[in-house]
Order: sequence, then C-alpha cells, then structure tokens
Amino acid sequence: MTQLEINGLFAEYSPSLPILEDVSLKIETGEIISIIGPSGSGKSTILRVLVGLLHPSQGHVIVNGTEVNYKSPSALKSMRDTMAMVFQQFNLFQNMSVLRNVMIAPLKIKKEPEAEVEARAKEYLEIMGLGEKFDAYPDQLSGGQQQRVALARALALRPKILLLDEVTSALDPEMVNEVLDAIRVLSTKGITLIIVSHEMAFVREVSDRVIMMDDGKVVEIGTPDEIFTAAKTQRCRDFISNIIQH
Repeated sequence: MTQLEINGLFAEYSPSLPILEDVSLKIETGEIISIIGPSGSGKSTILRVLVGLLHPSQGHVIVNGTEVNYKSPSALKSMRDTMAMVFQQFNLFQNMSVLRNVMIAPLKIKKEPEAEVEARAKEYLEIMGLGEKFDAYPDQLSGGQQQRVALARALALRPKILLLDEVTSALDPEMVNEVLDAIRVLSTKGITLIIVSHEMAFVREVSDRVIMMDDGKVVEIGTPDEIFTAAKTQRCRDFISNIIQH
C-alpha cells in the first residue's frame, strides 16, 4: 500500500536557486528507502519539505491518501503526527535528563498521560541500548549515545514514517557503528524509514530501494543490487564507482 507519494515536486530557496526539480516518488508502508548522491543534490531538502520546514513551490505530497496543504497549519500538524525527523545534530535539551528529553514532546505537544509516555520512553531507550542512562544528562554521553537518544525521542512520537538526515555525519568514526546498529534494529519494527546517508555499505545492506539524486533531480531508483552493481545511468555508475574507490 502506498503510504507516501510525491508528484512533480519543485522547491527553491529563491527563484534563481532551485534545489528540487520535478521529483516524483512512491513509497510503500514499511519500506526502507535510502537517498544517496553528492553534496548539494537535494537529498536532505526532500526530508525538509516532507516535514514542512521548507514549502514546495510546485507539486504535491500525499500521505496516506491525503494531500498535504502546506499553507494550512492544521494540515501541517496532521502530517507531523505521521512523521518524525532526526537531524545531523542531536539538539538535545542539556538541562534535562535523557528520559525527560525523550518524554518532553509527547507530553507538551500531544498532551499524553505522563505514565504512558514514561513507559514508552523507557521502552525506546532500552531498544536503543540506553537502559542504564535514563537519569544521565546529554553532556555525560558520547556523541553516539546522544544520537541514539535523538532516535528514541523521535520514536516516542510514534511516527508512521521516520526521516533520518545523515544521522552519523556529526559523529567520530568509532561512534558511527553504534548508531547504524540502532537503525538496523528500527528496520525490523515495520516503520517506514527514509534515510539520507553517505554510509554506502549500510545503505546497501538495509535498504529495500535506493534513490540516487543529482542537481535536485532523481537520477535513478532501484534495489541496492541494481544501484550498486547494475546501474542504468552513467551518472549513477560514476557516482558509485567514485565512492567505492575512496
């Protein structure tokens, strides 16, 4: 069943600076989609448009059969009840414990009962391997642990679609694998994942489909094997070859 549909999407920071051009995608419920491509190709911009941080200039985004009206605050709120996004930077509240960081959005935004939210927060922190860190503060954690708290915080909102924007790019190399391991766990939970990543081995392992972008356009879409070993376009073949060589 198609959960997310993007049709003819354009976005720009100014009329002279287009960043997405005629992007169209269909994503099924529970799919794991990875978006790859060079810097500035529009990968992260797609995620920012989906959660309403940047409004499209043309095109349509349809979530669960309903088109998102980006000019309507109520429509954006409804869409954000479906999606959550984890950014490159952790953006944790330094004056709150790990547990409180994960609880705060469901409590303040969704007004959910505290006991229910706390139980769910602890469950997701356990899933992220942070069961012994409930009372710790962010400055007591490694970068990898902080990013896993950010993942748990997004999950506490119970999104149907989780957007991950280069979540390992701000980490020291030795911390990358612990975050990728946490995402591997998420990939078994039935949540639709849209992952922007430069970790090509991970993308190849975990994805159902891979989207290659360049200059704001979708260059190619295929399974990991198709993209990494039998790409149809020269641009995709060149990109993969360059990445693998380095």
